[in-house]
Amino acid sequence: MDKQPHEVATMFDDVAERYDLTNDVLSFGQARLWRKEVAKAVDARPAQKVLDLAAGTATSSQPFAQAGAYVVPCDFSLGMLQVGKQRHPWMPFTAGDGMRLPFKDDVFDAVTISFGLRNIQDTGAALRELYRVTKPGGRVVICEFSHATWGPFRTVYEEYLMRALPPVARAVSSNPDAYVYLAESIRSWPDQPALADLLKEAGWSKVAWRNLTGGIVALHRGFKQS
Repeated sequence: MDKQPHEVATMFDDVAERYDLTNDVLSFGQARLWRKEVAKAVDARPAQKVLDLAAGTATSSQPFAQAGAYVVPCDFSLGMLQVGKQRHPWMPFTAGDGMRLPFKDDVFDAVTISFGLRNIQDTGAALRELYRVTKPGGRVVICEFSHATWGPFRTVYEEYLMRALPPVARAVSSNPDAYVYLAESIRSWPDQPALADLLKEAGWSKVAWRNLTGGIVALHRGFKQS
């Protein structure tokens, strides 16, 4: 199911108010654990600059700010940014397209995106843009849905995505159709080695990944050579 960028943005505008709650319910609370793992991998330090792309309401940005970093939550959904600004008025929310980021070259010590890369139309362009705005020696951390590594578990998980997720979403989300799209986008997303190859093609070095929750989610990491 292909959607144009403006359709995806509108979809996220529609679910912004209850997005974080819905994610917690649909992931059985795993979303909070995944955010903790992202924070560890990014390893933000005081005075560092961190770009949190596809930050939504900036729930994912909070650990970086709490570590003392200057974090910029960036998203293409104005609805998400508006809800985030209401909750965290002190944060520098920035509207931006992942394929044409509104930042200069070599700005950030770390760039990260959680569960947003597959919603950007051109994955390679997004990875190159993240590379462009990262300082030499800086790092990227990508947290994204992936492919379960154990066959029987993968079958059960895909059944959940396509059959159980929509009715659960109808109960807790303001736009359940959005979660049907998300389920289909997860199924069609590249597996762990394929995403690692895309990172390398975009210029990132020392690319590696780590599976979370049996491979349902994968953390990819790379560095920009000094």
